[in-house]
Parts: sequence; C-alpha cells; structure tokens
Amino acid sequence: MKTIVLASENPVKIQAVLNGFQKMFPGETFQIHTVSVPSGVNAQPMTSSETLTGAMNRAQNAATIIAKADFWVGIEGGVEETNEGEMAAFAWVVIIGQDIIGKGKSGTFFLPPPIRNLIRQGKELGEADDIVFDRKNSKQDNGAIGLLTDNAIDRKGLYEHAVILALVPFKNLALYL
Repeated sequence: MKTIVLASENPVKIQAVLNGFQKMFPGETFQIHTVSVPSGVNAQPMTSSETLTGAMNRAQNAATIIAKADFWVGIEGGVEETNEGEMAAFAWVVIIGQDIIGKGKSGTFFLPPPIRNLIRQGKELGEADDIVFDRKNSKQDNGAIGLLTDNAIDRKGLYEHAVILALVPFKNLALYL
C-alpha cells in the first residue's frame, strides 16, 4: 500500500487525489493522510506562477509534517487576468515523490463579470461564487466550474485531471529520471 499525504482537508481535493492515483495506478492501493498547511502565497493567487508556487509550497510543507510517505500532494486554485480584461480560473497540482516531482495544471475557464469583479475587490473565488450563486461553502462542493456548467464538470473532476497530469512522470519514471 502506497501512502499519500495531501496538503488539504477539503473532501473534494481528497476524492480528486484518490481518483487520479487509482486511475493512473489501478493495481495499487492507496492510503491518504491529510494535513492543513500554509501555501505561502496570497489567499487568492492572482497569477499562474503564484498558484504553482502555492501548490509546491503546500506539498513541501506537507512533507515536513509527515515525512514518511510515498507521495506529497499540493493543490492550489488560482486566477489570472488576461490582456483583454478577462479572468481565467484554474488549479495547479504538485506531487512530490521520492525521486521526482510531477506538476499538472487543470483546464482553464473564464469567470463571468460579477465573479471577477468581486475577486478584484479582494474576495476569494469561493466566496465570490457563494455571493453570486447564493450558496454556502461551494469550494467544498462543486466549486465555480460546477456552478457555471451545472455540474457537467465539477471541482473534483477538474482537479482529478490535473492530478493525473501531475502523475505522468511517475507512470513513466524511466523517461523522466
């Protein structure tokens, strides 16, 4: 059994990580431990680079709390302004293993004006979603992508793909070492 340490206690992220690992390594069993650690970046990262740094910091901080594991995973959601005045939303996943680090980025989607305006006023994406859609704690549920697609894609699914992408080097170790 392989041990995963996830730098989050969010049930959506837990399920996304387990699903991604199980899809990439169907013959393996996994045990997941969760820890709450700081990202070292703004509560709402505003660039892709800052978001990636947050995911990396989370994975590294998880490894300092639980040092004995096979994988340490950090997930960070972020937004980024475009030159056209739009705002893209996405997440980065960083997976640290014994010999290698994998990184994957989720699909990107664009936020509607009411949500991006609230973010520009200092709200986090989840808080802005809750205000616009009159919800409570949507980031622990379907998230912005689920709300905007009527759950055709939810937050778990969006993150699961990024986990799978971050696991590519682990699945093809000989090519990446």
